Amino acid sequence: MNNLNLISQPWPDYELLDSGDNRKLERFGKFTIVRPEAQALWNPSRPELWKQAVAEFKWSEGKGKWHKKKEIPDGWRMSWDDLAFAVRLTSFKHTGIFPEQAENWRWIQKMADDSWPIANPKILNLFGYTGVASIVAAKTGANVVHVDASRQSNAWAKENAELSGIAAGSIKFLLEDALKFAEREARRGSKYGGIILDPPAFGRGPKGEVWRIEEHLPQLLAALSKLLDRKSGSFFLLNGYAAGYSPQSYLQAAESRFDPKNTKGEFGELAIRESSGRILPQGIYVRFCYT
Repeated sequence: MNNLNLISQPWPDYELLDSGDNRKLERFGKFTIVRPEAQALWNPSRPELWKQAVAEFKWSEGKGKWHKKKEIPDGWRMSWDDLAFAVRLTSFKHTGIFPEQAENWRWIQKMADDSWPIANPKILNLFGYTGVASIVAAKTGANVVHVDASRQSNAWAKENAELSGIAAGSIKFLLEDALKFAEREARRGSKYGGIILDPPAFGRGPKGEVWRIEEHLPQLLAALSKLLDRKSGSFFLLNGYAAGYSPQSYLQAAESRFDPKNTKGEFGELAIRESSGRILPQGIYVRFCYT
């Protein structure tokens, strides 16, 4: 495995304008916003740009709230490549789009162009949230099973699929607990040509099931190792946020469950390049495909 940090670059509808003082200044489509950012320990390099922000998310007494400087819509559209998504200012500071994943979206596209041995492979996306990775895979011709424990997130993902022109039936949206679903699929003998997962540090399933990454990720990887069809072109992508683990930890967790022989891939940090050229770390990843 190659140790490679993935650095997402600006695109027409997204730009990291500046960062610093534990905040980041971003443009999503036509609106510029400010969000908290624990990694930004430095000073802003372009303070004059911060006046462009129309909204800022702030924490106070353990609660978060958007402070809007002028009237803006509850949601708006933005695009990446030939796909379109709905952006919203959520109560958890998120917008529904994770720009640091752009390099992984490109990689999924490349898997389709270079590696998939059969047409219309079956792809599993766990903790699918608003469905961008599912949509990227479906756009290449894959049949995607999208699993998330939030009814609201699944509705948002369906909306994004419609905005992106994804054919009905290309993505199957399931309201499920990821671990229970994976273990049930393993018992059924199901196989997938690609697996994508983005587990949180802590979460709850639709029936109150508790997810703790330190306890349940090894169990989940054990189940997924039975689901991945290890033919040439089959791939695996694991992302991580805010759990305190290093890329090396994720790599070794994956290698302990998946045979690293006959694979090629990378592991490292996920980051975004801001306009000044500075790099903002955002997460970690491991990805590989079978040769």
